Amino acid sequence: MFDDKTLNQAHNGMEKWRDEVRKAGNDLEQKRRFSTISDLDIRPLYTPEDIKELDFDTGIGYPGAYPFTRGCQATGYRGRIWTFRMFSGFGSASDTNKRWHQLLRDGETGLST
Repeated sequence: MFDDKTLNQAHNGMEKWRDEVRKAGNDLEQKRRFSTISDLDIRPLYTPEDIKELDFDTGIGYPGAYPFTRGCQATGYRGRIWTFRMFSGFGSASDTNKRWHQLLRDGETGLST
């Protein structure tokens, strides 16, 4: 997906960034682990090197199309304004329903379970 020049620039940029972080007194190899809700590790920085093997159509795609990495709306957030969501399902169906109504009253613009 990327040419060698772009990958070399990304590699050199990453090394420069690492040096700057170290000079600032930060440790990139922190003891604290960062992960997603699915327990996947999160690196401190991503570059084109991380996705060099991806096929654009099946690995990244377009807004509104599989694999939906760029959102589920074809127009992205230009055609549909951002919504603010929080995970809100819990307890029984009745408890969740009450919680959703409270969130909507308090200004929540979207619900996710």
